[in-house]
Amino acid sequence: MRQRRAPSTIGAIGSCWLALGLLVAALPAHAQWKWKDEKGQTHVSDLPPPREIPDKNVLQRPSDTVRRASTSSSAPPASAASAAAADAKPRVDPEIEARKAKQEQERKSAQKAEDDKLAAQRAENCSRARQQIAGLESGMRLARVNDKGEREILDDKTRAEEMQRARQVVASECR
Repeated sequence: MRQRRAPSTIGAIGSCWLALGLLVAALPAHAQWKWKDEKGQTHVSDLPPPREIPDKNVLQRPSDTVRRASTSSSAPPASAASAAAADAKPRVDPEIEARKAKQEQERKSAQKAEDDKLAAQRAENCSRARQQIAGLESGMRLARVNDKGEREILDDKTRAEEMQRARQVVASECR
């Protein structure tokens, strides 16, 4: 008795791919242009013909392109011009537009957060400078620690310099 063998899985997959390839090769190209150049040669491409090729020499256009017939000598109406302009706009994937809008929103929110942070720093600097001016104008003896870690008391000249610096900070930060 002879055993019957099942067809090879690899052979079945290979034949499926072969059939798919033949089917695709038999289908016409989706968007093809066909035109004749000035020498009378016929060209077929998925790109439109060069601008110097007259409209009468274009033999075939893609099916989704609007064919412009220049049969009438009068100007087209405004509604036809607006329809042609609407067709000329590139079609955009809504998912890409949504991603772009989301990125733009994130960029704006990050910029707003940065602006808020800077505004808070300015308000803090303004507050500290005003407190320093109030302390300097109070007439109390003020001391500060120098680079060596020693305490030194502010004299009138140093007090005036510190007052000038504090007023500059108030002018720049307290708007």
